[in-house]
Amino acid sequence: MKNFDVLLWDVDGTLLDFQAAERAAIRSLFHEFGIGECSDSMLSEYSMINKKYWEMLERGERTKKEILVGRFKEFFDREGIDSSISSDFNDRYQLSLGDTVAYCDNSYELVSSLKGLIPQYVVSNGTVIAQTKKLRTSGFDKLVDGVFLSEDLGFEKPRREFFDIVMESIGQPSRDRVLVVGDSLTSDILGGNNAEIKTCFYNPLREPNRTGAIPDYEIRDLNEILGIL
Repeated sequence: MKNFDVLLWDVDGTLLDFQAAERAAIRSLFHEFGIGECSDSMLSEYSMINKKYWEMLERGERTKKEILVGRFKEFFDREGIDSSISSDFNDRYQLSLGDTVAYCDNSYELVSSLKGLIPQYVVSNGTVIAQTKKLRTSGFDKLVDGVFLSEDLGFEKPRREFFDIVMESIGQPSRDRVLVVGDSLTSDILGGNNAEIKTCFYNPLREPNRTGAIPDYEIRDLNEILGIL
């Protein structure tokens, strides 16, 4: 490509609609665990709790195991549900997340159209269990050239070490020729800033940037990436 030699894709909220999968999984598991209906307001509350816990992980304040179970414990405690099920609920949740596949924009066709034109890799903080199933059921596992998950690497985005391992694994391309695309300022964009690689903030809702992360590009539709590459 003219401007870049390598493309790094985030998954949740970028290639795949994470909220759609999240809501479907939690509603299904409420029935499975016999704890009633999960309302829209409950889902919204969980989503805010979940975001808070992932941001704690990104800042290095909690381990992944602590945030995965802790978010459900806090949610269940707030809702008056027996939080002793939190660990088992999370185990089932990891698998259930891959049952619902909803693409952001036409991400599958976009990644497919770029296959063979530019190396494409997945870079994600999602769990190995969840992301492996998502990538398989969505078909992205057959399109990308490699998958880098924080659980395997031992570091979470936005740590520079995460991207250093990625760069070493793909042959140390020139960092100004690598572009990471993601919807999280505190994970993808800050991570790119830390690693001195170029960044593209996928921001379909035009959310304001109240962080210290500075994207090189900002797009509302994934297809705009074609004009950047």
